[in-house]
Amino acid sequence: MEWFLNTDLWKAIYSSLIEGARWKSLMSGLGTTLTITLGAMLLGTVLGILFALMKISKLKPLNWISSLYIDVIRGTPVVVQLLIMYFVVFASVNINKTLIAIIAFGMNSGAYVAEIIRAGILGVDKGQMESGRSLGLTHSQTMVHIIMPQAIKNILPTYANEFIVLVKETAVAGYIAIEDLTKMGDIIRSKTYEALIPLLIVALIYLFITSILSRIFRRLERRMRASDNR
Repeated sequence: MEWFLNTDLWKAIYSSLIEGARWKSLMSGLGTTLTITLGAMLLGTVLGILFALMKISKLKPLNWISSLYIDVIRGTPVVVQLLIMYFVVFASVNINKTLIAIIAFGMNSGAYVAEIIRAGILGVDKGQMESGRSLGLTHSQTMVHIIMPQAIKNILPTYANEFIVLVKETAVAGYIAIEDLTKMGDIIRSKTYEALIPLLIVALIYLFITSILSRIFRRLERRMRASDNR
């Protein structure tokens, strides 16, 4: 044990994590990252449902607005959207940076979720809508009670992937000086001049989060498949 304490590796670990309780900075950054991710995913899901329904609507103005939103958001880098939100849209407004990040990432995710949901809805057999209407349900009731539950089962794997991608995309939040997980790792690197340990730990934390999410969604997907077989 004593020989390990004298190695450069231990010195790097000590200076990056233990000295000055720098591990607390990483935990603080992790909390910020999770806040942004969960907030953005919630907003993205709401926007995704809204714009998906607009895109499959029979009203052409709604189709056009939805298509424009999806094409613009998907066709531009998320970091550019984040910078526009911070330096242009909310430049003259005193608003929390984390909230700005949630809005920016949520709008970005919403465009992808919209296409995921639209594909899921269109993947449901058209006869399901006719069956619902024949039972006396309105179009909205049929969508809520018959079409959407089936669409959710269709889109779950793709939706899960979007959630996981979003976790990693939030790593650019530091561009607007948010002290998220990645930013805190970089701050530690700049103070200790040790790049390997803080950045490796940041990478491992992201890997841990995405692995947990993958397991959760896989288990949920298996339960849904099991309910279909009953």
